[in-house]
Amino acid sequence: MALSYQRIARDGLWDNNVVLAQQLALCPALAVTGTATNGLGMGLATTAVLTLANVIVASFRNAVSPEVRIPVFVVVIATLVTLVDLFLNAWLHDLHKVLGLFIALIVVNCAILGRVESFASKNAMVPALADGLAMGIGFTLAMVALGGVREILGSGTLFADAHLLLGSSFAFLELVLIPDYKGFLLMILPPGGFLALGFLLAGRRVLMRRAERRALAADPGLSGAGA
Repeated sequence: MALSYQRIARDGLWDNNVVLAQQLALCPALAVTGTATNGLGMGLATTAVLTLANVIVASFRNAVSPEVRIPVFVVVIATLVTLVDLFLNAWLHDLHKVLGLFIALIVVNCAILGRVESFASKNAMVPALADGLAMGIGFTLAMVALGGVREILGSGTLFADAHLLLGSSFAFLELVLIPDYKGFLLMILPPGGFLALGFLLAGRRVLMRRAERRALAADPGLSGAGA
């Protein structure tokens, strides 16, 4: 069956979103999303590794025997993570100090190894590239949403210190949404990550049920087909 790039994009952004649907990569998602900027930085780093790993594995998928494929995939991912880590340390050092250990932990991100194994190793380079971008962007959006909710409730700001990641030209993104806000410390601590993620998952479930009801209302025959 021919691959649909629309299907790949929908899977990555919504239907099989790494965080909101598969509930993978929750360690960095809960640990570094104290601000939307941290979530964006971690999301972009993961997207770079995921996309490049997909392309590399897809390009030599027929040259690797099934017995050694997992060690080879891990070596590819570890090499890319090392390059990303060195890049951030050299050019975005302040952000690197915040993300720190979690950049190195991208190596063991089960979402990346899962996509390399389940998709890139079975498909050509271009679909693998599309899948890596879609999954990475979906992961980044979830990280920014989670970080944004926690930052607004915890500090009353949004995209604080965005200039550390994007440069001084993007300092306009740094907003103070609630002036003189004392802050809700719990939300920028790890327990706040669990609370915010729970509400995001519940919101996604509500939206999906509304979509199912609209589909059933438009075509009542779908209820019999799903039984």
